[in-house]
Amino acid sequence: MTKKAVILLSGGLDSTTTLAIASHQGYNCFALTFRYGQRHETELDCARAIATHFEVQDHVIANIDLRAFGGSALTGDLAVPKNRNETEISDGIPITYVPARNTIFLSFALAYAESLNARDIFIGVNAIDYSGYPDCRPEYIASFQHMANLATKAGVEGDPFAIHTPLIDLTKADIIKRGIALGVDYSMTCTCYDPDSKGQSCGQCDACQLRLRGFEQIGQKDPVTYQVSK
Repeated sequence: MTKKAVILLSGGLDSTTTLAIASHQGYNCFALTFRYGQRHETELDCARAIATHFEVQDHVIANIDLRAFGGSALTGDLAVPKNRNETEISDGIPITYVPARNTIFLSFALAYAESLNARDIFIGVNAIDYSGYPDCRPEYIASFQHMANLATKAGVEGDPFAIHTPLIDLTKADIIKRGIALGVDYSMTCTCYDPDSKGQSCGQCDACQLRLRGFEQIGQKDPVTYQVSK
C-alpha cells in the first residue's frame, strides 16, 4: 500500500525539491501551502503550478493572517534587506524571519496528516545555506517531532509521525543538483522575498543571492526571470 505524505510547498526551490524527493520515494503526496499575509502572491501561483505538475493527490491552500502580529519584513512594512554580503547574511537572525512560522506551518501539516491517516510530513528546511532562521535547525525538527507524538491521538496510540527533512544537511548547490537529477524544472519556482508585480525576482534579497550562488557553483544559469539580468 502506498504511504501518504504531507509536503509543505511554498513554491520555492527548496520545497519543490522536497516534493520531488517525496514523489520519487513513492509517497502519495498531499501538498499544503499557506497564504499567510506574505508580501506577494507569486509563490502561491508557483505552488499551484508545481502541485499540478507533480500530480499531487490534493493541494490545500490554507489562509492564515500572520500580519496580525507583524514582526517581519515578509508580513509588514519593513524593508527587505538587499545586497548583503555572505558575512552579513550569516550574521544573526534577519528581519525576514517570521515569528514561529515553521511551528505554525508544521502544526497545520500535522493536523492535515492526522486527518488523512498519514504519518509522514516533509519540509524543505536547510541548516547549511540558510539565513539564520532558528526554526530550520535539526534540533528544532527533532523537538517538534517529539511534541507531535505527544500531542496527537495517533502518536499516543503508538502510530507515530515522522518529520522528514531531506535537505537539512545539503548546500544550496547540492539541493539544486539533486532536483535537476529528479527532473525538477526550476523555472516554475520563486524564491524571492520581494518580486515585482510581474513575478520577476529581485536578485538582491538574501534568498535570491543564496539561490543564484547555488546555480553559479554548479555552473548553470538560474532559469527564472530577474528584474535585472543575472
